[in-house]
Amino acid sequence: MRSAMPEEVRVPSVGQAHVDLRGIGLVYGTGDKRTLAIDGLNLQVRQGEFVAVVGPSGSGKSTLMKLVTGLILPDAGEAYYEGKRITGPVKNVGMAFQNATLLPWRTTLGNVMLPFEIVKSHKHQLRRNAEEYIERARQLLATVGLKDFADKHPGELSGGMQQRANVCRALVHEPRLLMLDEPFGALDAFTREELWGVTQELWIKQGFSAILVTHDLREAVFLADRVIVLSSRPGRVVFEHHVEFPRPREISTIYKPEFGEIVKDLRRKIVEAMES
Repeated sequence: MRSAMPEEVRVPSVGQAHVDLRGIGLVYGTGDKRTLAIDGLNLQVRQGEFVAVVGPSGSGKSTLMKLVTGLILPDAGEAYYEGKRITGPVKNVGMAFQNATLLPWRTTLGNVMLPFEIVKSHKHQLRRNAEEYIERARQLLATVGLKDFADKHPGELSGGMQQRANVCRALVHEPRLLMLDEPFGALDAFTREELWGVTQELWIKQGFSAILVTHDLREAVFLADRVIVLSSRPGRVVFEHHVEFPRPREISTIYKPEFGEIVKDLRRKIVEAMES
């Protein structure tokens, strides 16, 4: 796998708000079974920014992902994407989850090509632009070290390889926002760290905004420009840390004392959130 970063890179510039959540409240259930999941949540993600969201179990991290993508709508407050109020599923978003969910009957290349068949702005042009789209997918697979596995099926790939293909599928149509929900949680530590480097490289190359939900505080600090801590239910932002380590970040960064101090501080904030 090619994980080395170029000596000189252009880190994406951070611009105006890409995602803007204002006073969000959300209730699950009805009657006596109503649960206030999120209350008074405010969060802005600027264009080109990489934000990680951490917090106790049940704090609303995965619910936040659904709110941003318009899969659910808030009961209170307002949610905006690219300056427009979210009223339904948003466009130009890529998503990668903990389980790769690759289609077993498709090759790696076929799985990565899937967004071109589904995303409205591409599916009507697929036949005309087929060669261009295939080349784009192959280049992306080469970037993550899967050039020689394009014609293999998921059952012939390791878990790490499947997850690399999963990230490629989320990015092949060049979305402006990437949502990552525990994408590396099921992998061994070494493979997980490798994929942190791959994700950082893709972010630097494509310049998308990103929201990462994770329980791994090292992952959050390594990848993010800013780490957000949510409270216990009902979820709201209780702390944020701006990560100042320069880009590109090498894996050796995680062994620096100052890196460890940030992780410890975040852990303390989460414990405080659980106890409050």
